[in-house]
Amino acid sequence: METNILLENGTNELEVLEFTLGDNHYGINVAKIREILSYQPVTPVPNAHPSVEGIFMPRDTMLTVISLRRCLGMQDEEGKGLFIITNFNKLNIAFHVDQVIGIHRVSWSEIIKPDATINVQDKGVSTGVIKLDGQLIVILDFEKIISDISPETGLKVSDVEHLENRNRNDSPIMIAEDSPLLSKLITDCLKKAGYTNLNVNTNGQEAWDKLCAYEKAGNVKDKVHCIITDIEMPLMDGHRLTKLVKENDNMHDIPVIIFSSLVNDEMRRKGESLGADAQLTKPEIGSLVQAIDRLIDQTGK
Repeated sequence: METNILLENGTNELEVLEFTLGDNHYGINVAKIREILSYQPVTPVPNAHPSVEGIFMPRDTMLTVISLRRCLGMQDEEGKGLFIITNFNKLNIAFHVDQVIGIHRVSWSEIIKPDATINVQDKGVSTGVIKLDGQLIVILDFEKIISDISPETGLKVSDVEHLENRNRNDSPIMIAEDSPLLSKLITDCLKKAGYTNLNVNTNGQEAWDKLCAYEKAGNVKDKVHCIITDIEMPLMDGHRLTKLVKENDNMHDIPVIIFSSLVNDEMRRKGESLGADAQLTKPEIGSLVQAIDRLIDQTGK
């Protein structure tokens, strides 16, 4: 499953694995996938969430199996299909699907963001749609699926509760995050920690356009003291945004923190090569505040 794209930097591209559930076509970022296995029997777990089929142990590692059919309100097909083994947010999970169609290399600019009619803030499970050869492929929000099943895997908001009495800090922080729910949680947590001057953007392109406007006005370093970016976003991803910032003569001193469910060893090396100042995985909101404190302090803001 290793692909060249993981070795390239800031191309604003990703590889999407296309799979099916019934007659519908869905996608997952290849960067989340460890391997694909044939279906094998699983051991049910008493009192588990309805979408959890059970557990199994390939190569002495216990994995939870989640039925994507159940997650999407479809009937199970017993004893058929494939397991997509994933790793994100420091979790290894097996997702049960019907068929795997293939891998497509696409630009983030080709991914259409679902509008509010099909992706309500706290209920939607799609992060984008791609149209390939007339076929619509829905990119599923696997982080949302997991956090709905097991809420403690989401942002550890309790990690910042002890920071509520800190002094207010007016340092302007730019955020690039496409998930409305996560964006709200991040901003709420930063405000609790005293950071109230927040510039929130729904993707890397939106953030980059603002940075370029500030640069043109000659005040980019006054307007932005730190950038927090997700990796997976439509139009422009966080790696491309990091690359553009760090290659710009007027912006390269601005600290960039990558805050993503995809920060594993391989992606960490990629972020380092692009010049990211810190990289944290999504549940670690307390560590995010510590990183902002440290980086803003270092730059003397």
